[in-house]
Amino acid sequence: MRILADLGIPTAIFYGLRALGFGIYLTLVLTAVLPVAVAVVRLLRDGKVEGLPLYLMSVMLISTAVSLLDGSPRFLLARGAWLTGITGLWFIASVRAARPPAFRYTRPVLEHRTRLVVIPGDWDELWDRLPGFRRVWRIGSVLWGLALLGDSAARVVMAYTLPPNLVPALGTALYGVTGLVLIVTTNAYFLASGLYDGRSRLYAPLAARWETVG
Repeated sequence: MRILADLGIPTAIFYGLRALGFGIYLTLVLTAVLPVAVAVVRLLRDGKVEGLPLYLMSVMLISTAVSLLDGSPRFLLARGAWLTGITGLWFIASVRAARPPAFRYTRPVLEHRTRLVVIPGDWDELWDRLPGFRRVWRIGSVLWGLALLGDSAARVVMAYTLPPNLVPALGTALYGVTGLVLIVTTNAYFLASGLYDGRSRLYAPLAARWETVG
């Protein structure tokens, strides 16, 4: 619900201000500053700093500051491309990290699902023991990165070619489209790789290990 509010409220405010007769540039400035102010308030209220929220807020602050310095309505309309573009590059650049982003951010959702198919060990053990398991998450991070870069490119094209009043609504809808593409693509790959199948070749080294122990 918070994500829907974060995406939908600035868009609703944009069209509300435009209906009241506000100019396009002032409206864009107000709707650009609002999410940053909300993020800062949440950070101060919660009293704790977590990696992902801090990263997102930092990108929002930088993109908003650069957009305001540029002074171009088109540049302000393309502001969202900073978030998805930088995040996409980060996903790809972190492929060889100790734990790729796709592994860390998908784990809370999917680790329970893999346990349901009787796969021994937690994800840390699977990561340490199975090269194939590590490869799944590195490829998954690349897929996420490419999708986010595609999202970023689409936002730039929309911002500089479409009527300004149309861009915020389409930009908000694009988050949903990108999310759907990511879910379908990555889950199709996970199924093909055998991530959800305890009998797949992915887990064969573990099966051989347990047979040896037995």
